[in-house]
Amino acid sequence: MQAVLHEVKPIVEEVFQHLHSHPEISWKEVETTQYLKELLENEGFEVQTFEDSTGLVVTVGSGQPCIGLRTDIDALWQEVDGEYQANHSCGHDAHMTIAVGALLVLKKLGIPQTGRLKVLFQPAEEKGKGALSFIDKGLVDDIDYLYGVHLRPTQEISNGYSAPAIMHGSVKMLTGSIRGNDAHGARPNQGQNAIEVMALLVQAIHSIHLDPMVPHTAKVTMFQSGGESTNIIPGNGIFSIDLRAQTNEMMDTLVEEVDRTIRFISDFSKVEISYDITSEIAAAQVNETAVNIMAKAIADTVGEEFLVPPIVTPGGEDFHYYTLKRPSVKATMLGLGCGLTPGLHHPKMKFNQDSLLTGIEVLARAVMGTFKNIEEDI
Repeated sequence: MQAVLHEVKPIVEEVFQHLHSHPEISWKEVETTQYLKELLENEGFEVQTFEDSTGLVVTVGSGQPCIGLRTDIDALWQEVDGEYQANHSCGHDAHMTIAVGALLVLKKLGIPQTGRLKVLFQPAEEKGKGALSFIDKGLVDDIDYLYGVHLRPTQEISNGYSAPAIMHGSVKMLTGSIRGNDAHGARPNQGQNAIEVMALLVQAIHSIHLDPMVPHTAKVTMFQSGGESTNIIPGNGIFSIDLRAQTNEMMDTLVEEVDRTIRFISDFSKVEISYDITSEIAAAQVNETAVNIMAKAIADTVGEEFLVPPIVTPGGEDFHYYTLKRPSVKATMLGLGCGLTPGLHHPKMKFNQDSLLTGIEVLARAVMGTFKNIEEDI
């Protein structure tokens, strides 16, 4: 394995530098898709692209079983040194590089000997919609096991350590509006004050209490109302709410409570309050066998002492839609400790790039171990 990793290292480094230097935001990963397509076709892989979407799929071998790897390919849009731009501050450039490297390593090792390997280069993870688009295309219907990878910040895992699963939470983003009537500052009885309505809503949401044994939060993250005229009481406003829960069941309960709270404040204040769920991500549902295979791959790569238990994190990942929508898929996600600081989504995020080879080896070993596990069961 080490000799093969040494062979692919120059390509891996070149791929990462290109992807890092050419970030593209969700659904607009056009050049990223083309770059990966040309790169992988030049390496002899069969590549599938789509007329209606960015992203691509690489398939090696034929028949069953089918083992899948998935990487996200989009970047964030954020302010960096005073300018807004696409930026790979969530590590998707590293994830793509690891997926490419795993493909190259497995090809050199002659894997799969039977069955298929399918690698999904998925768009729009940051929008929470990319996995759903691939599911709708039927791209995971034939996959038996699916593995992902995500860089982890030092707050979760120290450099060199890895976890066989990431227990992401469920996330929903709500965007809403308050619709009342403006009034003169001297005659507040003739309208509704959207600012006061929002204050009531903030306090009411803050007062929601559910099972404390299951982590969950609900908080208002944006509110806008009023204009330049300070003698007008604004009747209209817009807001956003961020909901997070460690399980999908708790999220369902939390949404019900927030909806009930919004309707109560609307009736009490005599204003129309409406909202839409603009983004949502499912909580992790991992497979025990897949986790055990990933754990062994980690131990065989870096040693048992650098294997840590699955990570519980409040962050979200649309990877988990694959198991939610297709329960037959056995999946888990590698949590890669890589000295990542100051944190994910920080505009100046950095990590130890030597960890790219570690991630490649772990995923390659996980694929090899899965084929072996299936053969032994047969």
